[in-house]
Amino acid sequence: QVQLVESGGGLVQAGGSLRLSCAASGSIFGIEPMGWYCQAPGKQRELVASITIFGSTNYADSVKGRFTISRDNAKNTVYLQMNNLQPEDTAVYYCYMYKGSMNYWGQGTQVTVSS
Repeated sequence: QVQLVESGGGLVQAGGSLRLSCAASGSIFGIEPMGWYCQAPGKQRELVASITIFGSTNYADSVKGRFTISRDNAKNTVYLQMNNLQPEDTAVYYCYMYKGSMNYWGQGTQVTVSS
């Protein structure tokens, strides 16, 4: 089993920044693909950013140039630096790890951006 614990969410004004962290633990024996999804009220969960085992990154068009995903393999931790946040970024952000043909999810962290 894999456990993912997110932190770093909160309330911020438009134009502000937050840094999300996701620490993985449990049955982890190597580097796995990880990333972040978000889910706003009444909407489907959608991909925000992902990072491969080689460090290649992928972003949703809506966050390109504002968000940066990174990882610390020694700590089994993935980060999401979010800059110039906008009210439409308000959502619950979920960390995931893809391992053994399964997606493992964290409990989510709320990000609220006020205008």
